Amino acid sequence: MAKDVSEGAAAEEVGRRTRKKYSAEEKVRVVLEGLRREVSVSKLCQREGIPTNLYYRWSKEFLEAGKLRLRGSPSREAASREVAELRRENEQLKQLAAELMLKNRRPRDCRSDSPALVLAGTRAPPTTESTKRSA
Repeated sequence: MAKDVSEGAAAEEVGRRTRKKYSAEEKVRVVLEGLRREVSVSKLCQREGIPTNLYYRWSKEFLEAGKLRLRGSPSREAASREVAELRRENEQLKQLAAELMLKNRRPRDCRSDSPALVLAGTRAPPTTESTKRSA
């Protein structure tokens, strides 16, 4: 009896190792071919080497995914609102950064303590001679 259990476990392990994994593209191809009804589902499954219940599971998943996509996912809508909000915030930060860069890049002669402005007469130089002359 123990021999039967170990043989069954060994056969199951071999089945797991040799089980074919199908890509999403392969599954979609098989399901679409079945939906076209050019050949019967049983013949399609025989040709592809899959059990019919696997085909019907793939078909159900395929159609459910299509329904969800057409309906629009609430999480997707929330994400798109969040993306829009983040884009607005990003734009505001870009504008602030540009303003700060312009403020810091003012030419030296436009600053109030600049010698050019003193020479132009817009500001009196902070020397003692100018206080003596006006007195």
